[in-house]
Amino acid sequence: MSAQAPVKRITVPQIAARKGEVPIVALTAYTAPMAALVDAHAEVILVGDSLGMVVHGLPSTIGVTLEMMILHGQAVMRGSSRAMVVIDMPFGSYEESPEQAFRNAARVLAETGAAAVKLEGGARMAPTIRFLVERGIPVMAHVGLTPQATLVMGGFRTQGKDQASWDAHVADAVAVAEAGAFSVVVEGVYEGLADRITDSVPIPTIGIGASARCDGQILVLDDMLGLSGRVPRFVRKFGDLGPRADEAIAAYAAAVRDRSFPAEAQLYR
Repeated sequence: MSAQAPVKRITVPQIAARKGEVPIVALTAYTAPMAALVDAHAEVILVGDSLGMVVHGLPSTIGVTLEMMILHGQAVMRGSSRAMVVIDMPFGSYEESPEQAFRNAARVLAETGAAAVKLEGGARMAPTIRFLVERGIPVMAHVGLTPQATLVMGGFRTQGKDQASWDAHVADAVAVAEAGAFSVVVEGVYEGLADRITDSVPIPTIGIGASARCDGQILVLDDMLGLSGRVPRFVRKFGDLGPRADEAIAAYAAAVRDRSFPAEAQLYR
């Protein structure tokens, strides 16, 4: 009997080649069990700094540390075998200088085994992206609504309402593509702007609150499974597991209190 060939992970060049092809499926995951569920269906798993809010109960992504990203990145790598894993660079870990970004990104990839990092920012971050890519670190860029900049932006504000701002957003996307990013997340922008960005860059765009014409889509897994509370308008709940989990926990609590759990089937005799 021949040994089964090991599953090969999807690579950065394979994702980069998906421009204009079948849309890329991307989702977040922060733990090994969730990564295993996503792995069978998605090409890209993002270990997003949204884990600060989703897993750790923080009010924003600002308090997420490099150590948190590495810990969750290791878990996701252990739980997956097929999807390409990308890890967010958290706030404060890359903005100071290209050298700082390289030290921290190199640590993330070395300690997790992930394929790439993601960082926020357009033209201002292009020199850093170029510095990383030239030194062997694949970068997924992120333009439009950038959550790490919400303190400056005054909250989570959709971008591109004023068409006079479109040129600047397109320039951001073009700059990160020219710097060597292999793909770019386009978040929280008006549909027309997302379409224009997609048409303006040679790399895949991955939309979140953008347009169906993007080269792929990403959502926070907990949001689309109905495990979160209030979610943004752009989220579609493909499941409603929150109420079902609440019912299950309530049933467990009742069974404990009336002593019907554990029952015969759960006891060792």
